Amino acid sequence: MQKSHLDQLVDGAERIGVIGSPSSTSEMALDIMAGAVNKKLVGELALFRYSQDGLAHYALGQITEVKLRNVWHEDPTMRSLIRQRGPVDTVSGRQDTHLGEMTISAVFSAGSNGYRPSILGTVPATGTPIHLVNDAVLSELLSPYRDQLFYLGHVYGSKPLLPLWFKHFDTGPQGAGEAYHLGIFGKTGSGKSVLAKMILLAYARHSGMALLVVDPQGEFAKEARGDMAPGAFQLPMRDVLNRLGKPVRVYGVRDLVLDRWELFEQILLESGFFQRLGIKAVDNQRQAAEVISELLQDNKNGVRLVDLHKRESFDKTWKHLQEERILVRFYASKEARERVRQQMAETDQNDLYRRVWLPVTELFREDRQGAQTVKGLLASLFNLDKKQRPLVVIDLSVEQATQTTGDVDALPLFGGDQSRSQSAPLFWNEMIQALVIKRLLEGVRIAAEEAYQQNRSLNTLVLMDEAHRLAPREDPESEEKRAVRGILIDAARTTRKYGVGWMFISQTLSSLHREILEQLRIFFFGFGLGMGAEFKALSELVGGRSKALDLYQLFRDPHSSFDVAGREYSFMTIGPVSPLSFAGTPLFFNAFNTVKEFLQTNKLGPVEAA
Repeated sequence: MQKSHLDQLVDGAERIGVIGSPSSTSEMALDIMAGAVNKKLVGELALFRYSQDGLAHYALGQITEVKLRNVWHEDPTMRSLIRQRGPVDTVSGRQDTHLGEMTISAVFSAGSNGYRPSILGTVPATGTPIHLVNDAVLSELLSPYRDQLFYLGHVYGSKPLLPLWFKHFDTGPQGAGEAYHLGIFGKTGSGKSVLAKMILLAYARHSGMALLVVDPQGEFAKEARGDMAPGAFQLPMRDVLNRLGKPVRVYGVRDLVLDRWELFEQILLESGFFQRLGIKAVDNQRQAAEVISELLQDNKNGVRLVDLHKRESFDKTWKHLQEERILVRFYASKEARERVRQQMAETDQNDLYRRVWLPVTELFREDRQGAQTVKGLLASLFNLDKKQRPLVVIDLSVEQATQTTGDVDALPLFGGDQSRSQSAPLFWNEMIQALVIKRLLEGVRIAAEEAYQQNRSLNTLVLMDEAHRLAPREDPESEEKRAVRGILIDAARTTRKYGVGWMFISQTLSSLHREILEQLRIFFFGFGLGMGAEFKALSELVGGRSKALDLYQLFRDPHSSFDVAGREYSFMTIGPVSPLSFAGTPLFFNAFNTVKEFLQTNKLGPVEAA
């Protein structure tokens, strides 16, 4: 009988051992051949052939452990002799046996229509050859899915590329039919941000998929703009996205127009505006903010959110705060009302306008060049009728908020608009950042629910950097941060059926809220989770697979290498992210450490060597 092309490739692959005893359908014992005992085998991807139900089957898995046994050395008498004389020529080394353990991650059966996923329903006979997998074997085995494959690196400590796939969240070609939630975890410097950018490019290949990045630190925004980000791995995201035809939009804090009056109330309250006027108690300040918001919206005043930065809006607010009928709404005491009037009389209105009112109200001003309301931004992102949907990055970093043009003291004090060449610094802190993130997340959730009612999938991935800060396990100290966490937890539970997946990036496992971890379908674990509470959390997620955890603990700190070129960014992944992982077992790989190899392997365009 003529052998198939795959069989010929397997026969040509290096044989390292045979199936030993005892073996089971979940884990195989390997008797390693003498010619392979000096090879690095831990982490290698191996394969064996066997027959099941009359069909040829091919089982693949990674070698998780290698043991050495010498029964003579275990004998007490022999141990005593060795202790006195050293090695025994006829026993030491010659009677050694090397035993490996292989965890099965995928099984394929050969049929008339190619190779299909199967299960290991029996244990092959002892002596069944075990071969090392190479790129040629994987290419032939996965040939029907070649267009769907994407590569983030090589099999852990080995040469073959580890095939992965990142399907869009809709039905149809290369679609998963539903959304997935992903998580990337690892200590600072473990390579998780670079891995996230590579995954973003994998999803960016799908024209009908939208991508939203909420970027509190500004790292993703730099590369999306085409700027040089810190680090040796300079991924030209902008160039690659342009070659893919993916529209890219980066919005800084200055490009966003907030569009809710309740946001104005909360930010004005946070700014210290009312403290400058002698209103000290927080409850009184909150009442005053509500009253001012209500009065400005009143038909008599007719002030729009987008016009709050104008001097006349400030003057109306100042006038109202001096009126008895207004002060009495948040101060019952006549003495307190008089104290506020006295403080206002001593306050420099021009300075208060420039230093406090403008930095707050600039957040709501829409005549800034290139500015976009949050509502308009999300509407454009979720436009399902566009053939090529965009990647949108929201840069919420402090650097973006504090950039100014012109001299704040030179800004006009009375009437009219400010010149577009001059803008006040924005009032910005972690609380404001949380409010903006909350507004974005609410918009995502509302859009997803509306699309679901129309029987349409949003087919969108939302990336949340610094997830441990946004959804911590411990109760946040502020009401705004608690609201953000609550929305993220609810979104992780509900939006998957709407076609919205979330990718959370976090430095820790133990500090991220448990309910979010429980909703994640695909995990990537980088270096730094091998001790203490982090390792305990990792053990719970991996499901007690001790051999996989033992292999994970072999990961080296990338920064312990002698030079940058020698750094290894190792990851363990769990979930339906690879055609080789449908058995649910972990896979291990080393991420690419050069831009050139990543781009050329995935055919993302010609680049200069990095």
